[in-house]
Formats: sequence, C-alpha cells, structure tokens
Amino acid sequence: MSATLSEQIQQFYDASSGLWEQIWGEHMHHGYYGADGTQKKDRRQAQIDLIEELLNWAGVQTAENILDVGCGIGGSSLYLAQKFNAKATGITLSPVQAARATERALEANLMRTQFEVANAEAMPFADNSFDLVWSLESGEHMPDKTKFLQECYRVLKPGGKLIMVTWCHRPTDESPLTADEQKHLQDIYRVYCLPYVISLPEYEAIAHQLPLHNIRTADWSTAVAPFWNVVIDSAFTPQALWGLLNAGWTTIQGALSLGLMRRGYQRGLIRFGLLCGNK
Repeated sequence: MSATLSEQIQQFYDASSGLWEQIWGEHMHHGYYGADGTQKKDRRQAQIDLIEELLNWAGVQTAENILDVGCGIGGSSLYLAQKFNAKATGITLSPVQAARATERALEANLMRTQFEVANAEAMPFADNSFDLVWSLESGEHMPDKTKFLQECYRVLKPGGKLIMVTWCHRPTDESPLTADEQKHLQDIYRVYCLPYVISLPEYEAIAHQLPLHNIRTADWSTAVAPFWNVVIDSAFTPQALWGLLNAGWTTIQGALSLGLMRRGYQRGLIRFGLLCGNK
C-alpha cells in the first residue's frame, strides 16, 4: 500500500469516525433491507441484519478466533465476538479507530477482543492463525487486491472460512466500462480514498488462484442500495451538519458526495459483492 494512499485513508477515518459514530452508530457499513430491498427498518437494525444475513449465507455457525480486516471502531468485531463467545482481533489503518474500538471492547467487557493499527496487505500475524477471516467493506481500499486476498488466505487456518464483502463495479465481460462510468468511479475514488474497484468475477478468479475451496459469490446490490437514501436523509440534520463543520473538509466532501454512491447503484455501476470460501 503506497504511503500516500494509506495516509489518506488513515486521515479520512481519523477525521470522520467520531462523527459517524455520533450520528450513525458503531457499524460503518451498509444495511440489509431484504432480498428485494423493500423492507422498512431502523438503519442500525438493517446493519445488524446484514451481519446476520452474511453469516447465514456463508454457513457460519461457530467461530473461535476471528480476524476483522478493516474493523472500523469495532462494530462487527465486537458483535461477532459476543455472538460466538470468540476471541476477535480487528485491524485498521486509523489509530483513532483502533483506540475507540479498544474503548468499546472494555465498555462491553469483551476482554478477548483486541484492536491494532496494521496494513491488511502485510498483516502482523502468523500463518494459519484464524478460523474466520471477516472483511466487510474494506477491500475497496486495497491497492493490490490479489495481495490483500493472499494475506487473508495466509492467516486463515486450514478448514477456516473467509468472508469478504466489498464495493465492486459491474461485470465487464459483455461490455467495457464507458467513459462516463469511468468518470463516475473516479469521482467516488477521490472522495472515499479508494485506489480502484474491480468486478466480482475478478475477485472470484483471484479466489480460485489462492486456492480457496467451496467458493461462493453473490451480488446483494438490490438488498443494500436503500442504505444510501437513509444516510443522505440523516446527514443533513442540524446535529449532523454541526458535526460535519467540526470534522473538516474531507468529511464534508464525503457527506456532500453521498449521492455519487446512490446514483452508482441506481445505474447498475456500483455493485455490492460477496465472496466466501474455505482454505
């Protein structure tokens, strides 16, 4: 990961995570609104439902030692640790996020949960360490998608499961991205500190090379797309606007650009891709 990009990601989340928690809570990921995207529910419940739906989809019933790659302020890590009575480790590029996640673990009395600042493309863990590697909306930040998945595979125990969920662009096997689509993606990359995204079939090809076994993929774009309407509606309350002013320009840019993601889903350009498999 280039120093410039990793610093940008760190600064983005250092600046914005406190506001996100204040306005939207501890889960820094999409919500699940039913397979057809029509279920009406509280945003936080939708985010918890996404975690549960992913576990059901991947067939995860138990876990003893979990790695959360791109853990944010510990939303998924703490939820999974509590659900499975498991040891959990979260990594992030943001010291602010790692510190807040550690605070939240202490508040929840989850002493077997730890958080550290680490690069997902060069993880400080031994081979074959975790029986569940969980990456929920962090792959889009990775400049080397293959290296990222290789590292997830390396630290996964034989028989363990990888669940990766990430922003993708539409498949390009039938038609390449248009110039307008490429510009739309570049605008998203610039605002959210992303190097680039790839399609779900490209991720699946990498997974086969690792080689993961029992590979499954799914596109849940329809199920999660309503999330951006909910976030946009809540971003322009007096409380949120005051928080934005205090959080700084990069966070303000991110809020003003929420519509880029909503339009990306509407036009079928942005896809919410799922991949799971066993080592």
